[in-house]
Order: sequence, then C-alpha cells, then structure tokens
Amino acid sequence: MLIQLHKVEQNLNQVILGKPQQIRLALCCLLAQGHLLLEDLPGMGKTTLAHALANSLGLSYRRVQFTSDLLPADLTGINIYDARSHEFKFQPGPVFSQVLLADEINRASPKTQSALLEAMEEKQVSIDGVTRPLPQPFFVIATQNPLFHAGTSALPESQLDRFMFRLSLGFPDRASEHQLLKQESTAPLTKLVEQLTVDQVRTLQQQVTQVTAADALIDYLLSLVAASRQRTDLHPLSPRASKAILRAAKAYAFINNRSYVSADDIQQVFPYIAEHRLNPSSDARQLVLSQQLLQQTPCLI
Repeated sequence: MLIQLHKVEQNLNQVILGKPQQIRLALCCLLAQGHLLLEDLPGMGKTTLAHALANSLGLSYRRVQFTSDLLPADLTGINIYDARSHEFKFQPGPVFSQVLLADEINRASPKTQSALLEAMEEKQVSIDGVTRPLPQPFFVIATQNPLFHAGTSALPESQLDRFMFRLSLGFPDRASEHQLLKQESTAPLTKLVEQLTVDQVRTLQQQVTQVTAADALIDYLLSLVAASRQRTDLHPLSPRASKAILRAAKAYAFINNRSYVSADDIQQVFPYIAEHRLNPSSDARQLVLSQQLLQQTPCLI
C-alpha cells in the first residue's frame, strides 16, 4: 500500500505544483490522525489541495464556508420533526464526512468555531443529548486568511492547539506558475484517479502507530519541549504538542519507507507543529521560534 500512497503524493504534485514538501506534510498529518490548518492569502490552492487529497484517497468530502452568521447546527446537523412518522429524524451536517474543509474558519463566530472542538478531539458530536460518532478516518482541513484581512479574527489558543500542523503553501515559483497557466482550469482535479480505499487508509494509519522511536529520540524530543518551557518570551509546548510531534515524526518516517524514527524526522515536522503553539499570532510563513529551539537544542544521537 506504500506504493499507492506514493502515487497519491504524485497525484497531488500534479495538482499543487511546486509544493512537494507541503504535500508530504499534509499526507503526514492525515496518517498521524491529526488535523491541518492552512494559512495563506486567497487563491493559493488551499481548497484545491483539500479536494484533491479526498479524491485521491477515496474519502467523502464536504466543504463549509465559515461566515459570521454560520450556526453550530449548520455544521453538526439538526433533528427535524417528521409529521408522517410523528418523530424527530436526525439530519446530519457536513461534519459527518471523512474530509471536512472548514473554509476561512477565522471569519466565523467563536460559538461556531467551538462546535468543531469536540469533533476534532473526540471524533464525535453531541446533539440534543445524543452522542454520535463521526466516520473514520476524520480529517479536518481548515483554512484561514492572514489576520490583517477585513472580517477576520484570531483563533483562540485552545483551538489552534487542536491542529497538529499549520502550513502555508506560498507563491509558486515562476516555472510552476507558467505550467499552471497552461493547464485547463478543471483538468487536474477531474483527471485524479482514486489510489486507495477507505479501509486501506485506516490500515495505513494503524501501521504508522507501529513505527518505533528509540528512547534517545524521545529524549531529544523532550529536550526540545523542555527548551520551550524555560523561555518567557513564548508559549510553552504542552504534552499534547509532544504527542503530536512524535506521531507526526512516525508518519514522516513511514512515508519515507522506514519503520523507525530518526532525528531528521523530528526536525522536519517540528517547526510546523510547534510554531503556532509557541506564538499564536505568528505568520505561517515564518518559523522563527521553532527554528531557534532546533538550533539551541543539541541532538546527541
């Protein structure tokens, strides 16, 4: 199945041109059973990446445009009274999908944003006192515009912490943008071929958990986390962040066809997991604090 996974990666590279590292990290986030926050200017391919990822993996996909008047029930679903059966029937919302694109999440009200928290953390939602499990796998890709855009508000730290990765696609290089302009607008997505089934994706996620990490690697990870807790100019990394770094490093090793974690795996994923936790108001394109921690923490492996 690893061969099919690499074909998925090739598919995505045909749609999102010139961004192989961001695509690999997005796949890494899915395999590690995390959630992804994409922060960038409008028109950079955030929505296209989410759609292409769902198509290539054979997962159900729904998109929700977050606006200031979006209600929690618009996301989770609602009980509707059926006059013929004289009972309430549940109408599931878009959160009951395997890939949920929460577009421009920082334009919604805090109440609606918080409706995602239980779903993202517990993989379930509670509606009218009834707890309903979400389909597996469940992967949230949220997009947000930079905070200087009109009508946006910063996500609270508690919600930022629910996202394993924060990525920025950034502008394509000249050659990639030239190729993009020569393509038909809808051609890349319509030509995508499903490479994996839902059951195979679940199996891959389970195999990632079996990747091993030596005690020395875990000690290195803990040294990075401890370094964040000794500084007063940033937010310290929590145990949830530690677990996210290890799970992501295992997924990164797995994608690179290894059954063990290396120091390089931790160093590759660390900035994209740590930066938005260290400084919630930071720009996704700048990884200053996380890079400082990597440079200041010796790796003795």
